[in-house]
Amino acid sequence: MKLKQVKSFNMVSPRLARVFFIIATTVFAANIQAAGLDFDKTFNDKGESRQLHYQATYSLDGKIHQVDIWRDRNQQLKRRTDDAVETFIFKPAKQTEWSMIVLDLKRKIRTDIDRTNLYRIGHFTDWFSMSHSLSRPTAQYQLSTITTPVLEEKPISACTWYSLSRNNQESKICWSKNLHLPLVIADSNNQVQWRVTNANTKNIAASAFQIQDQGFVRNNANEDIQAD
Repeated sequence: MKLKQVKSFNMVSPRLARVFFIIATTVFAANIQAAGLDFDKTFNDKGESRQLHYQATYSLDGKIHQVDIWRDRNQQLKRRTDDAVETFIFKPAKQTEWSMIVLDLKRKIRTDIDRTNLYRIGHFTDWFSMSHSLSRPTAQYQLSTITTPVLEEKPISACTWYSLSRNNQESKICWSKNLHLPLVIADSNNQVQWRVTNANTKNIAASAFQIQDQGFVRNNANEDIQAD
C-alpha cells in the first residue's frame, strides 16, 4: 500500500510533536562533566550482551508511563512507549550515523528523521542514550559511589548505587554491570523516577524490528528540515 506523503513537518500530530520531548526525558540525562568518577568509565556498554529486551516504568508530568526496549547489538533498536508511540533506530555496522522512524500508533502517522537532522533542530541524543536510557554528560558534574542502599525495595538484580550531582541537583543511579543498564534512578529525596521491571538477554525475533505502518500517513522530516 502506498502511503500518503505529508508535506509539512508542522503537520505532525500533537502526540507526535511530544515524541522528541519524550525521547529526551526518558533517557534521563546526566548533563554533567566528570569530577571524581568518570561517567564513560562507570556507565558503558563494554562486554554487554548481543541482544537485550527490557521493560521499565518512569515518572513524567506526575504520571507513570511504561516503555519496552529491544536492542540488537548496536545496529537495531526499538522503543515502545505506553502502547502509543514506537521509535525505531537503524544504525549500519561501524557507522555513527543512524536513522530514526517514529510511529504515532493512535493517529497513524509515521515520521522519518536522521541523526544529523535531529541535531539540527536541537535534539542531541545518541545510540548509547537511547539503548541504555541514560545520556552522556555535557557539562560539569560530580559522580561518586553510594555505599549504603538507597531504597528498601530491591532492584530486579544486583547493581551498584552512584550519586550524580549538578548545580545542587542529585540523581541516584543503580547501575547493573551485568545488564549495562540503570535499573533504578531516584531523585535526592529517594523518589523513584525510573525502574526496570524486567530484562532478558534471549535472542530477539527479527519480527520485533519490522515496521508495521500500513495505512499510516508518512512525514519525511528530513526533507522539511533540509529545506529550511
